[in-house]
Amino acid sequence: MCRNIRPLNNFEPPATSDEVRSAALQYVRKVAGTTRPSKANEEAFNRAVEEIAHITAHLLDDLVTTAPPKDRDEEAAKARARAAKRYAAAG
Repeated sequence: MCRNIRPLNNFEPPATSDEVRSAALQYVRKVAGTTRPSKANEEAFNRAVEEIAHITAHLLDDLVTTAPPKDRDEEAAKARARAAKRYAAAG
């Protein structure tokens, strides 16, 4: 749905509250169709971000996996390699 939202589950170290909130903010921005709400919608927008972040944190706490945790630096390197390959093919 939104390319800026990254998987947060099964990483070592676990996702921080800032990462969870950033994902929630991106989701609400996408659904609302705006990066900044109007003054009339600001309260509803901010409340949605906080509620989604809260629920996301609970989800991440409750998910169970048998896979070994992924390394953030290794996954970032893989993503950079995929992007370099993708953009090299386009150019």
